[in-house]
Amino acid sequence: MMEGPEALRALMADIGPRWGTDLPGHSQQVKEAYAPLLAAAPRAPLRVARNIVYGSHPRQVLDLFSPAGAMRSPVVAFVHGGAFVRGDKCVSTELYDNVLHWFARQGFVGANIEYRLAPEAPYPAGARDVGEAMAWLHENVARHGGDPQRILLIGHSAGGTHVASHALDPSLRSGACHAQAIVLISARLQADQSPRNPNAAAVRAYFGEDISLHEARAPMRLAGRSEIPTLIAIAEFENPLLDVYGLEFAHRLAAASGRAPRFLQMRGHNHMSIVAHFNSGEERLGREIVEFFSSLSSSL
Repeated sequence: MMEGPEALRALMADIGPRWGTDLPGHSQQVKEAYAPLLAAAPRAPLRVARNIVYGSHPRQVLDLFSPAGAMRSPVVAFVHGGAFVRGDKCVSTELYDNVLHWFARQGFVGANIEYRLAPEAPYPAGARDVGEAMAWLHENVARHGGDPQRILLIGHSAGGTHVASHALDPSLRSGACHAQAIVLISARLQADQSPRNPNAAAVRAYFGEDISLHEARAPMRLAGRSEIPTLIAIAEFENPLLDVYGLEFAHRLAAASGRAPRFLQMRGHNHMSIVAHFNSGEERLGREIVEFFSSLSSSL
């Protein structure tokens, strides 16, 4: 079950069943509830370099978190969400830096990646931006204490879409994936126009107005051809259908490989708190991710 202060758990329990009725309002409540916890959270001694350019567009930048003394350390790259049309690597004073601060405390060099947004940059711009950022990391992260042969790529929500598309579709990148494993957190893995999808217009803005092309462009079709180790995490209270798509993606991975992928449902959490809780004192998801990546070390 969800951990944390009683008042926070009570708020999440109250919001949870109503999450899909007001995504912006409930999301803001979660951000405000976690803000004081994250502001007071412990942080490893580190150097943070902001807005490192990896491409020619103003949004093609990343922040790099290098723990003191890092040397050939594992690397985590995080790609934020925002329904394809909004979002930022620093959506508030604490989010999403909190994810990288937590991994820095575990000895990881971290990258917080920003990317272009729709409708200015429709499909497959997000995946291509992730590819450019990963190429930059592979080429440069050693100078910041990271090991370019041990990069874990994490995407949340729309960021998870871009991570999956980059990692699983070679036609969308100009070179190697450069990630040794991926984590898809509350990712949009199907491009649907369901009446239950409050972000249907944003899906069209990214995947295109021609809905007949959506299935061929969404990551769901790629699950059967995946060979990269994958962990899938969903919240108990998700944006409508994202939990269903996470389960379906996991099933397709299992059917293709003959074994179940790592899969985790975060009980008590919602689509925002599943990332807001990093470095707040609750560590279940973070520990699962670190153990997942560490278990691959012998083959990397």
